[in-house]
Amino acid sequence: MLYFKRRDTILLFMLELKYDYNCIEAGCDEAGRGCLAGPVFAAAVILPDDFSNDLLNDSKQLSEKQRTQLRPVIEREAIAWAVASVDNHEIDKINILNASILAMHRAIDQLQVRPEQLLIDGNRFKPYKQIPHHCIVKGDGKYMSIAAASILAKTHRDEYMEKLHERFPWYNWKKNKGYPTREHRKGIEEAGISEFHRTSFTLLDSQLKIQF
Repeated sequence: MLYFKRRDTILLFMLELKYDYNCIEAGCDEAGRGCLAGPVFAAAVILPDDFSNDLLNDSKQLSEKQRTQLRPVIEREAIAWAVASVDNHEIDKINILNASILAMHRAIDQLQVRPEQLLIDGNRFKPYKQIPHHCIVKGDGKYMSIAAASILAKTHRDEYMEKLHERFPWYNWKKNKGYPTREHRKGIEEAGISEFHRTSFTLLDSQLKIQF
């Protein structure tokens, strides 16, 4: 759900449920693309034609509490859903764009219902088998299935990084989830990198040096 304020009037815009009601449609999105550490996660979600939820929106527009609240609703009410990942070593080999697309392909692979059409958040994708797809810029703020996928990808990845935090507390992944915060980079500077860092990324500011 999107809110736009025009002077004293608040206009309410609902996300679209589907791009095409005449086929089985799966929304796909990823999480963790801009992180310095950890895998990139992706999700694929097929929602029923009568699905409705006023809170559902792009995961970035929701609080952690709201995402946590929505995750079981999506997993319970979706016709099918799946989450997959590509680890940091694969990311370093094939680059983050290819890794993000691969993670989406892996999620689609796991769906228990075969979609007839794919809605992809963003403007880049590699065809998946013979299934037609549509790339939609900022699609997670336009279509419910993509928004649902963004929430599953985000919450599953956050959960993964919180577990890693127990092994590497000096990076504070419990809070930053692997994103390039000042605290995360300070941890790299002081403790070095972990086996989960993406060595193809710029891990420290350019004026700092690190031995790999």
